[in-house]
Amino acid sequence: MKAALVFPPELLLKAQGPGLGLKAAIFDVDGVLTDGRIYIGEEGEAFKAFATLDGHGLKLLAEGGIVPIVITGRDSPAVRRRVADLGLKHAVYGAKDKLAAALPVLQALGLQWNEVAAMGDDWPDLPLMTRAGFACAPAQAHAEVIALAHHVTAAPGGHGAAREFCDLLLMANGRYAGLLNSHLETLDGGKA
Repeated sequence: MKAALVFPPELLLKAQGPGLGLKAAIFDVDGVLTDGRIYIGEEGEAFKAFATLDGHGLKLLAEGGIVPIVITGRDSPAVRRRVADLGLKHAVYGAKDKLAAALPVLQALGLQWNEVAAMGDDWPDLPLMTRAGFACAPAQAHAEVIALAHHVTAAPGGHGAAREFCDLLLMANGRYAGLLNSHLETLDGGKA
């Protein structure tokens, strides 16, 4: 099957990264994997809404050989649960300094910044985005973040922006078509 999704060729070239392809992608949570709103209940518990499109995109990214990494400034049971449900292996919670939080993760994975993409929406994400080989921002990101992003998604955070970023990275790095075609197979080996 030929993919219906299309990105401009110049964007695909940028999304390959400056090196031999991107091997990891860092995601912020609030404003990227969620719409940035935090609901606080009577007992002080925080509620967040996550898009299933984004979650599947993170799973596909991992299947495609690009390691998803979550680095968030907040720590909450909701975020930990979502990361665990998605089977993500690399996450840092409550990071006051996201750059300091990212360095040991990248070192453990043996990665340089030119092999990493980053997606953020606000100033705490800028140190990651300025170092990454490819930087992306959701549609509603702060103006300073949008100004330095290589790509701004059509979708806002929490509503498919992370999926768009994942699809772009997978397509640019030659893994999208294979993943799409593998999803057309049924469990009994037939075509869907």
